[in-house]
Parts: sequence; C-alpha cells; structure tokens
Amino acid sequence: MSFVKCCFESTEGHDFLDSLVQKCTDPGCCCGCCSALRPRYKRLVDNIFPASPQDGLVKSNMEKLTFYSLSSPEKLDRIGEYLFQKASRDIYRRRHGFVIIAMEAMDQLLVACHSQTLNLFVESFLKMVQKLLESTDPQLQILATQSFVRFANIEEDTPSYHRRYDFFVSKFSAMCHSNHNDKPTRENIRLAGIQGLQGVIRKTVSDDLVENIWESQHMDKIVPSLLYNMQTAEKYETVSCMETDARDGLEDDPPRLAEACLRELVGRASFGHIRSVLRPVLTHFDRHELWVPTEFAVHTFKIIMFSIQAQYSYSVVEALLQHLDAGVGTRVRAARAAVLSSIVAFAAGDSVGPSVLEIINNLLTNLRASVARDSEKESDEKLYQEALINALGEFADHLPDFQKIDIMMFIVSKIPNQRGKGTKADSMLQSILLKSLLKVGTTYKTTELSKAFPAAFLDALLRLSGAGEASTRALLQRILHTLLDRRGNAPALVTPTVDYAKLGLIVEKCSRPDLIFISKHGYAIFSSLYDGLQLESNTAENVCAIYTTLALLCVELASEETVCDMLQLILSMQQSALSNPVMSCAQACRVHGAALALLALVPHVLLLPALQEYVAQIIEARREEAPHLLPPLLEDYDIPPSKMPNKLPYLMIDQMALSECLKACGVEARLQPAAPYAGAALAHRHSWVEAGAAQGRDSLADISAGPNAELDSANSSPGVQRQHSGAGESVSLEALRRAAAGPSEAERREAERRRATLNDTFRTAPFDHLLLLTQPKYEIKEKLEEIFNSLSEEPLLGVGVGGSPAGKPTPCTKYFPELFLY
Repeated sequence: MSFVKCCFESTEGHDFLDSLVQKCTDPGCCCGCCSALRPRYKRLVDNIFPASPQDGLVKSNMEKLTFYSLSSPEKLDRIGEYLFQKASRDIYRRRHGFVIIAMEAMDQLLVACHSQTLNLFVESFLKMVQKLLESTDPQLQILATQSFVRFANIEEDTPSYHRRYDFFVSKFSAMCHSNHNDKPTRENIRLAGIQGLQGVIRKTVSDDLVENIWESQHMDKIVPSLLYNMQTAEKYETVSCMETDARDGLEDDPPRLAEACLRELVGRASFGHIRSVLRPVLTHFDRHELWVPTEFAVHTFKIIMFSIQAQYSYSVVEALLQHLDAGVGTRVRAARAAVLSSIVAFAAGDSVGPSVLEIINNLLTNLRASVARDSEKESDEKLYQEALINALGEFADHLPDFQKIDIMMFIVSKIPNQRGKGTKADSMLQSILLKSLLKVGTTYKTTELSKAFPAAFLDALLRLSGAGEASTRALLQRILHTLLDRRGNAPALVTPTVDYAKLGLIVEKCSRPDLIFISKHGYAIFSSLYDGLQLESNTAENVCAIYTTLALLCVELASEETVCDMLQLILSMQQSALSNPVMSCAQACRVHGAALALLALVPHVLLLPALQEYVAQIIEARREEAPHLLPPLLEDYDIPPSKMPNKLPYLMIDQMALSECLKACGVEARLQPAAPYAGAALAHRHSWVEAGAAQGRDSLADISAGPNAELDSANSSPGVQRQHSGAGESVSLEALRRAAAGPSEAERREAERRRATLNDTFRTAPFDHLLLLTQPKYEIKEKLEEIFNSLSEEPLLGVGVGGSPAGKPTPCTKYFPELFLY
C-alpha cells in the first residue's frame, strides 16, 4: 500500500492534458501539480472554482458537474460533502469569495437534482448553511439564509425523519433581533432572519412526519421575533388576506415581511395548534407592556383574525377572554377588553350553538367580576366595563336576529331582581347588565312585537320596572324604546310635547299580529308603566322615559281597538296624580303634563277631530291658568297653593267628555272614571281560561258589583230576552281584564292567610260554632232579593207552559238549604 499518491498515476491521456495546467488542491497529493489522478467528482468540483474569486462560478464546468450529478445520483452525497469541506477551509481562511461560489454551486445542484437520493445531499447542504450562519460576517449569514429559503421552497418526495431544525429556528430568531450599528445592515439581517423563519415554517408545517414546529420551544422564539419586527412599523395598516396579494412587492422591509410570515403561520395552524400561537402572543404583549396604547394590539389581533381559518376564529376570542384578568392594572384590562371588542365581530359570523352563549357568558362573568372590584375598591373600572359592553354589542351585531333574542333573554336571566334599595354591588350589577342588554337591543331590528317580546322575556323586563334606582328604571325604559321603535320615531318622542305636527312622525296601520300581542299583554304592560309612575324616587327623566314608551306604543299600535285602553290609562295617570299621597307636588305636575301630552298624541295618530278639538281646549285653558300642568317637565315647580292640581278640577281631563268625543268620531268605547290599573298585578297569564279559573270568584263578584249590573242568563232561561247595555258590557270586559291579570302578591298572601285560618277553625272549633259560621248572611239574602225582583218584572215562562199564567210573577221561595262543611 502506498501512503503517498501521485497525480500522474493511472490517468487517461485526455484527462491528463485537460488538467495538467491546474494546480492540485488535494492535501494528500505528493506532487501538487495537477488533479488528473483524483476521483472524477472531485475533479469536477475543483473545476467550478476559478483562479480568482472575482471571476465567479465557472458556468461551463458547473454544467458538467450538474450533468454528472444527474447521471450518477449516488455521488450526490460525496459531492455535497466535498463542497462542504472546501467551503469550511475557505471560511477559516476568510476567503469569502470562494465560499460564495461553493454556496452557489450547492444551490444549483439542489434545484437541478430531484431524486430520492436528494436527502443525502441535503444533509451536507444544511451543514454548509449552518456553517455560514455561525459566521460573524453579515454577508455570509444573509447568503446562507437565501440558500435555506430556496431549499424550503423545494417539495421533497420523501420526508426525512431525523432532520432537525432547532439550530435554524434559534439562529433566525436571533437575526430577527439584530442590533447592528449600521441601519441598512441591521435591516438586511432582520429581513434575512424573518425569511429564514418563513422557510422553516413552510418546510415543517406541511409534513407531520418531520419535526413538530408547533411545540412551545419553537413558538416561543418564532412568534416574539415576528412581533418584535412588526411593532417597529411607523404606521399600522391592517388589511384582509385578499388585499395582501397586491402588497407582495412591498415586502422589502422587516415589519411587512414579519406580518406576512405571521399570516402564513396562523393560516397554516389547525384547531389544535391555535393555542400554541396565541399563548406566546399574549405573553409577549404582557412582558413588553404593549397593551397600552391599543393600536398595535388591535393591529396584531386583527391580522390573526383575518388569517385564521374561519371555523376556528372563536377560539381566539375565547383565549383573549380567559386572559382578560391575567395580571393587574385596570388600564391593561381595559385595553385588552378594547382589543376584544375590535375583533369579536369576526367570530360572530362563524360561531354557532354553544359557542355563542359561551362567549356571552364569559363576557358577563367578567362584567360581574369587574362590578365586584368596583364596589369594593372604588377603582376606575368604567373603561373596562364599557369596553366589555361594546364587545358584547359588537358580537351580537353580527348574529342573526333569533340569536340576539336568545342573548337578551340570557342576559336578563343574569340580572338580580330586586325591588327597593338593595346592596350597592347588586345595584351596580343590575345597571351594568341592563347597559349590556341595551347594547344588544340596539342591534336588533324589530319586525313583530311578539317576536321581539317573548312571554318570558317581557315578563322579566316588567319585573325589573320596579328597580330601586331611578337611573336603572330609566335604563330599562330605554331598552323598551329600542325594541318598540320600528320606524325611527323615538328621537322625536324623547321629551313630552303637545305639538306633534312639527315632529314628522311616521305612523302606519297596526298589523293583526301586533293587535293580538297587545290584547294578550297590554294590561300587564300598562299596569307596569302605571306603577312606575307612582314611585316616590321618580325624577323628570323617569317620567319622560315612561312617556316615550307609552308614546311609542300609541304610534306603533295605532288602532281603534287600542284607543280605549290608552285613554283609560291616561285617566288613571291623572287620577293617581290627584289622589296618590306619596307623590310630591312636582311629581304630580309632571304626571299631569305627561298625561296631556299622551292625550294630544292619540288624535294625531288616529285622526279623531272631535277629540283633537277637546284636547286643544284643555291646552289653551292650561296655558292661561296653569302652565305648570303642561310640558316641558321640570325638576322643580314653584306653585302657589291656589294653583295646586287638586284645586283646578275644571282643567282636568274629563271622562265623560272623552266618551262623547269618541262617540262623535264613531268609536264604540266606554271609559271608566275609576283607575283600573291601581294595585294591578304584574304576573303575566298566557291563557284567558287559566286566568278566569284563577280569579273566578272575584270576577263574578266584580260583574255583579255595580248598581246597574244585570245578570245575563238568556241562554239558560227561556222567555228572558237579552237586554243590551253599554255599561254592562264595559263592566264585564273590565272584569275579564282584571281576571286575566291574576291576583296580586298581596291578594295571594291574604288568601293564604284566610285558608290557613279556615283550616284551623274547622279542625278545632265546636260543631255548634261551625253551624253559626255557615248561616247565610243577611246582605246576601238582600242582594238575591234584589236580583230576583228585577227578574220578576217579566214572566219566567210563556203562556201555555206549566206555572203561573202569563203576566203574573211567579213567587220565588227565599229559603235555601243550609250548607255544611263537615
């Protein structure tokens, strides 16, 4: 065996002549004169290097090397290894020109050679790229990055299970944070680092068999590096993914390229990997205090929402919701909530089923926690709460209408139902949740009242009308305004007035479904509003809010079927202002002014000239003698005792005059002088039959209570003709209404007390005492005598039928068997 080899041994003639003039570069050669006797692949590699590095790669020889590689792919690994050795020596000797030539040769071989043996060459290629990246020369680092990006764009036929990219992720991330003194060089290094990270992402995320780039050790380097470069932009311009194609040529600076890389990373993330990207984003913003101001945070999260797959967008909202309370500082929480409100709309369109209520529930939970902090420490939580409410409204705005109703019912179910004065925390929570409800309600477009006010939702709203805080009650009325106003009349009806001709109200005919709705729920609604006017803590704002609600009901439900109920409520309002001892003088004046304003609205929407003339007379009379009984409503009134409302009965609205006006206009209706809404129950009944069964005894007593009441039994008693009486029909209708409303809370308690007393009496009292208790009452006998005497004026039986002759009254026996409960 020879330990020293010579270049002239075993060589063909033509090879010798071709390479004779070239100097041997093999350190093991004894003569150093030529490379003719070396392996062919080494000779081909040596031939691509010129004598001077400024001449660049020898293209003709490079073509020979490429042809040889394609013809003998098994030599690729040796060619790559030999190129790496030569480049390593040149790097050590700082011959950077030859290093660049070697890298260029490897790039051309990598692009030209597509075969299953390419993996062997790639190992040498990556070793060479790593060697260049380890250099301190920025030029070599940029060159290596460019080569790696070309490699990343190549789709390999077979994956490599043992290939690792840890070094490249770390090195490219470090380049993204370069602080080189020269600004152009610094930007070029950062740009190369971002390109390298983009290459790593493309090379790894498309193949599950290679290294998992989604692990935290990689994402904690990649994501902060991209965000660090994005935040250096002078101006943040957030565009959708479709608009980024027009800006591809502008990605020549680090911020824009980092943004494109982040878009690509988020767009390639599956559902299981979204959290891996979001966690380092949130951590980066926390560590570097980037939440305030919110411009960059909003820009970043909008990019994420634009880039993420649509079906996964709600997971970003969930992650941000869970991070709202992380750390301390009200300003930071408020900034996070502002970011949330700016992106939550993107998730609304693709959220379905439980995810919708889950997001809403998380928002409400954070609101509840904020109220608890606010009530304990009196800290500045208003910005945070407003941001959460805005987020709730933005989310609901992009949902279909049926889901908005579900959300409003869900919010109402979370509101604490308290009457009178409760705790401060409960009052604040009630106000905050009502603001949330108002925010959602403004996004809902009402078509039919029955759809906007489901029975359970309406019942919950009416229960809240007795809240202890005046501001909370005013907020509830604003919610009703939002849902009732379908034609944009609410702004014109904010303050009471008697001159509606200048307002330009839009009035349309009431639909049949709305009439059915008001016939079922009208009494409960009017009773709730009537009771709201009786509260001692009412301000002018509360009375104006209730006026607006009633005015919207009058405009939206303009019909002859509803005019009687509206006028009856107006009379009840006037009566309460005159007789309610709880009301102050200022409150009574405000109620009188609101009642007259509503009365002036009725003939305006229904075109009742007689009523309009009567209203004009009252307005004129009050202007002369009592202007304090007219709108506008004031907080304080300075009224002499002689001008008190109860001292001016001739300026009040007269029930008989209203009835005559309606009759003159052809409207069949009869009004009651009493206040039927006083003490009305707010419990809603969904069935007339059920209500009548619950109030059967009271309704029968009400029907026969008046002095002119008649017992209508023509269907069961032959020979008795039906007598038509307008008053009787009105009383019966009102009795049915009271029966439909159900018993009040006080009546229920009284009935329960009487039931318990009765049970105790029949269990313990002697039998003789029970006989005494069950004896018929004299007043009942007298009432029965009165009824039968009124019936005896006509024969109970006709001529020819058994009994007394026609024309003579049949005597009625007034003895009844005694009834016992034993």
